[in-house]
Amino acid sequence: NQRGLFCSKAQHGWLASSQMAYCDVMSLSYMRLNSQPYKIVNYYLCFFCTTVGTQMTCPDPGTPPGARRMFGAHAKVTYSCNNRILVGSKERMCMTNGQWTGREPTCYNKHADDTPAEVSHHFWVAIREKLASLQPDDTQNGRKIRISKNSTLNIYIAVEVSESIDEQYVTNTKQAVRLLIRKISSFSVNPNYDILFYSSVIHKAVDILDFEDRTIDMRTMVDAIEKVQIDQSTNGTDLTLVFCHFLEQMTHIKSKVGDKTFEKHHHVFIVFTDGGVNEGGDPAPTVAKIKNMVYLSDTPGQQDPSREEHLDIYVFGIGANINHEALMPLTVGRRGRHFFKMQDHNKLKEAFVQMIDESEETSLCGLHRSYVTYDKESSRRVNPWYAYVINEGVKKCFGSLVTSTFILTAAHCFRKQDRPEHVTVEIMRRVKNLFVHEKFDPGARKEQGVLVFYDYDVALIQLEEHVVIADTVRPICIPCTTETRDALRLDKNSTCKQQEELLLGDDIVHLSFLTRASVNDDTVNEVLVKDVQAKLGDNRPECIKHALEAPNVNTDNVTIPVTENFLCTGGQYPTVDHKACTGDSGGAVFKDYDYRTVQVGVVSWGTKELCQSGGLVNSDASSRDFHINLFKVVPFLKRILGNDNQDDFSPLVFLN
Repeated sequence: NQRGLFCSKAQHGWLASSQMAYCDVMSLSYMRLNSQPYKIVNYYLCFFCTTVGTQMTCPDPGTPPGARRMFGAHAKVTYSCNNRILVGSKERMCMTNGQWTGREPTCYNKHADDTPAEVSHHFWVAIREKLASLQPDDTQNGRKIRISKNSTLNIYIAVEVSESIDEQYVTNTKQAVRLLIRKISSFSVNPNYDILFYSSVIHKAVDILDFEDRTIDMRTMVDAIEKVQIDQSTNGTDLTLVFCHFLEQMTHIKSKVGDKTFEKHHHVFIVFTDGGVNEGGDPAPTVAKIKNMVYLSDTPGQQDPSREEHLDIYVFGIGANINHEALMPLTVGRRGRHFFKMQDHNKLKEAFVQMIDESEETSLCGLHRSYVTYDKESSRRVNPWYAYVINEGVKKCFGSLVTSTFILTAAHCFRKQDRPEHVTVEIMRRVKNLFVHEKFDPGARKEQGVLVFYDYDVALIQLEEHVVIADTVRPICIPCTTETRDALRLDKNSTCKQQEELLLGDDIVHLSFLTRASVNDDTVNEVLVKDVQAKLGDNRPECIKHALEAPNVNTDNVTIPVTENFLCTGGQYPTVDHKACTGDSGGAVFKDYDYRTVQVGVVSWGTKELCQSGGLVNSDASSRDFHINLFKVVPFLKRILGNDNQDDFSPLVFLN
């Protein structure tokens, strides 16, 4: 008559009595066990297992169709896997609040690697739970930060660099860590980081204690990771040293901020290793101390269940000889997978590049996949904002999705007599309204020698229906909105001018725009990216002077065809730029910034027609292209997109 019986397999419970009871529900009746009433729906069929020694196991009694099993408080369940590795909790206890301790287990094939897609999905889903949750009742599918304003997220990252690890692995893992930091930075939460590389000694890259008095920006951390000096000649591997270091850091933070504040901290550990250890002993006792510190209890099953939300330990087993048995017990966390295995470290970077599931981060403009998979949907995922503007059945121009209901394009794509019913957009939406910039007047400077004047060449197309945001359809960021401010990681009090200085502040700025793939392009992708250098500042006069060579320009004053509203690209200095083709008009001229994309211009006109069917065509020495600078037309964008005196769409919020 001993307590603490264990039963094999999942979903079996035990009643705290002298016998183990499996009760399957079959007809209406009541049973009494140790004088305690238990209501059983329908007739009951019970199997009893008597204790022999200190542990007893029974076969699975089964669950009849339509029945369910109930577990009493303090019931325990143990799990094992036949010829596989158990991932998750080996034992779980039913607590008095109706929740189970630990996390749901699964059986893992130790001979099978995780694919980059699997790592990307499972790891990012778990990390995202720490960062944000979607608001289903928000009309913009917005996002709220789960970490409250008075909470702190601490992220500890360790990368093994011992003799058993080759140099390319170190390079790929550095890239993966940098990608992770950049992905996390897209959320409006600023974690503190402790990042190190280790063998038998620790090589610090970023010290979490430096965050006590100041904020360390992402670029500083990325540079520190790249420049950290690593001596791979040191013998030995000591994973215990790593967890001892992290425990010391936590202890220092706790003493600095006080017990009450420390209770609000969330801790995420990410370790890259093959699991081989020949110094320092078993790290499990040190991990247990970390758990005790976070859980505020050293008795498993007795801590407040909410404390488990404050600690996650993820382990990436990397390499050909991964010690699964040593690594898996180190993982901690209630939700999702915490152990991943990739023998081929070359796939590690790909997994982290894929990490954001863009289809779920619906409130974030400018998100996109930053890799190409060479399928028909690839160009959509890499550039999910592009659209074709179709006028009376003809694909005339590109456009860009700037909200779920508006397409931004060039005004010259339409004629004065065009009406919404003449226009469609190739994301399968009909048009409700056309808004052409009120100052766009192609004939305004004919008398000054400019046959077609393209100043203020912008227009907005309002769709009849909202588009459904997904990984293949997503808005691009545009200047001077709060969304773009957050994408650029600028202060809440930052200005539109600061965005312009950040994006267009240099004399030479790398920009891109899209073109349709031509028959000469060896690709399955529908669109291709053209790369250009915008010539600004002291370089602008040399660039724009070639506008005087355009066939529709008959003046020697370059400021007549080219106002301050234009960006100038093209030519062969400092690099050979791509040339805009007929049909590229209206497309977004954009800049990638830390895995977010901001549109800074609209393709407008050029001095030469070197191509008419799209494709990657280079500029010659004198060809130039001109694009409307969106920073110069913010009042127009704000008047339409920021209009909050209507009920048709959710307006964007523009900066003052």
